[in-house]
Order: sequence, then structure tokens, then C-alpha cells
Amino acid sequence: MMKPLIDSPPRTMMEVYKSLPEGTLAELIENQLIMSPSPLAIHQKVLQRIYRKFAEQIEDLERGEIFVAPIDVYLDEERNAVQPDIVIVLSKNKSIVNLKGHIHGVPDMIVEILSLGNKDHDRVKKKALYERFGVKEYWMVDPETKATEGYTLKAGTYTPLTSEVGKFSSPLLGIEIGF
Repeated sequence: MMKPLIDSPPRTMMEVYKSLPEGTLAELIENQLIMSPSPLAIHQKVLQRIYRKFAEQIEDLERGEIFVAPIDVYLDEERNAVQPDIVIVLSKNKSIVNLKGHIHGVPDMIVEILSLGNKDHDRVKKKALYERFGVKEYWMVDPETKATEGYTLKAGTYTPLTSEVGKFSSPLLGIEIGF
């Protein structure tokens, strides 16, 4: 006898989110489901360049793990699950990573490549969310200009880091990378 695909309808938005097919580009922010189209080629090229540079400094030196979208990051288990472009989890925080599942907890650093049609989603909504949950460092990259905009968490509030073009100067990681 074949088991029904859905035993009962989802009762919460988190249950709806968890029932989406693998690879669905969606996030749950403050209990609101937000779907998005696949990224543009320019977005993916910048993402790849940045990932390679971070991998040399983080993974190759065994300082932590780097993940690229899509990967679910459950900031909490009820209302907030995001799919950042780049997620960095340092070794001392590795217990939040389930290699057979997802990330459950707050990563050390997040990088978002801005979507050309909806930059405010990352600049406003996600920045406020990451600040509230305590992501230590948050960076945004404009894929057209390669301008970087970074924030570091101090006393629970984001303070701006130096905005640059084509590079990151990360106080958290103690590195500067160009891309």
C-alpha cells in the first residue's frame, strides 16, 4: 500500500517551508514565505569568484566551512529560514552544521550578492534580520559595480565597515580578499 505524500496539511509557515521541494529558491522571514527566481549569470560569476577566494583562506586553512546557495539556514525553528549566497561557519561554531541536513543556528558571516531587481530585500529586510539574530559580520556585494558594503556586530548593533570595490577587509576573519 502506498503512503500518501501528505498525511495532514501543514499547520505553520515553517511546515510549509519544509515541505517545499529540494532546491526551491525560497526563504521564510518573520513567518512570511518569499519566493525568488534563479539568479542571473552575473550574480553567479561574482558568487563563484568570491567563494574561491574565501575557500583559500577559510577551508584550505581549516578555519571553518563555507557554503553557497542554495542551503537552508534556520536562524530559529519557527519563523526564519534563509538561503544566503555565501555562509561562513568558523570551526568553533561548527556544531550548527548538520552535514546530512542544514544549518541550524547563527552563522559567523553571511555574504549576499544583491539581486539587480530587489536590492532592498538584502539591504533592509535581511540586514535587520541578521543583525537581530547576531550574525557577526554581514556583507553585500553589487554584482555590476563590485562595490562591497559590510557591517560588523558591536553590542548587538551593526556598525558599517569600510565600503570598497572588488574586495573585502574582514575584521572577523582577519583577512582581506580581492575578487
